[in-house]
Amino acid sequence: MLTQSNKIDFSGQHFYVGLDVHLKSWKVSIMAEKLTLKTFSQDPNPELLHQYLVKNFPNGIYHSAYEAGFCGYWIHNRLIALGISNIVVNPADIPTTDKEKVNKTDKRDSKKIARSLRNGDLKGIHVSSLKSLEDRCLLRIRGTLVKDLTRYKNRIKSFLYFHGIEMPEAFSKSATHWSKRFMNWLDSIELTEISAKKSLTLLIVESQHLRLTLLNALRGIQELSRSEAYANNVRLLQTIPGIGTLTAMIILTEMDTINRFANFDQLCSFIGLIPSTNSSGEKENIGEITHRGNNYLRSAIVESAWIAARWDLSLNKCFHDYCKRMESNKAIIRIARKLLNRIRFVLKNNQPYICSVIK
Repeated sequence: MLTQSNKIDFSGQHFYVGLDVHLKSWKVSIMAEKLTLKTFSQDPNPELLHQYLVKNFPNGIYHSAYEAGFCGYWIHNRLIALGISNIVVNPADIPTTDKEKVNKTDKRDSKKIARSLRNGDLKGIHVSSLKSLEDRCLLRIRGTLVKDLTRYKNRIKSFLYFHGIEMPEAFSKSATHWSKRFMNWLDSIELTEISAKKSLTLLIVESQHLRLTLLNALRGIQELSRSEAYANNVRLLQTIPGIGTLTAMIILTEMDTINRFANFDQLCSFIGLIPSTNSSGEKENIGEITHRGNNYLRSAIVESAWIAARWDLSLNKCFHDYCKRMESNKAIIRIARKLLNRIRFVLKNNQPYICSVIK
């Protein structure tokens, strides 16, 4: 006797999910290989998405993508664990029509991601290991604290200038600012009104608190650099002039692993040490370095390049040769690329760098 079966099996069929993620909700668009199936909103929960896909498209092959942004990579890791093939994409890499630029909505964005994923137009960015992601937080927090402390120092100096308070001759040089004697002098300043004195005290207390917090962050970084996961590579990187413990840790946590770059050009592209180009026909214009790249790593490499250009003889010679035909701020970018090449060599070959050898 024949019986009717209500079970549907989508074995071997591919489904493409575009996610426009926000803090309180996700806009989800699901497409099959030929059809657009559904667009809906849901709570920001990967498990809910997985349950919906399994219930409505059982035994299908699920693919998903969302834009890199504020939410980080926890969504990616959870989706992968649930068996959904997910990628995280750079928003600038998603093909967008002029209509989608003019009329931007969450629904259009999720459909655009799903469509591009189905067409094979998307390439996911590298998602670092969980350890690297968590360890780099300490380095980035330290950078944020430095900026905050600088702001409070500028606010204190602005306060002094606003009220016509001149610094004593002993503090005429900026190198003497923010020493213990300087802070004691700030505490001793007398103002006409109690409210003004209170305002200055609040600025001083907050700056002192930030200095202590920054010190704790630096101690944490030092301790992390001595751990088994980083100690050897930190020691190797420190053989390169211009690179200390802090810069070495920024390099190691931001790169994750040097072996993921097939060649030197890929490494430069990741950091943003390549020029922008604009060519058409017979005209080819090469501009400044691209704005796309890892800003944390690029800043650290360029800052280290200024020091390396003084202490590494071969880099010193190259820098002065470059300065004969270009500005110093452009020459240092080329030195940064050479320094990056040394970093790559040291990490890939597990060998210390020997100074005065021209590569």
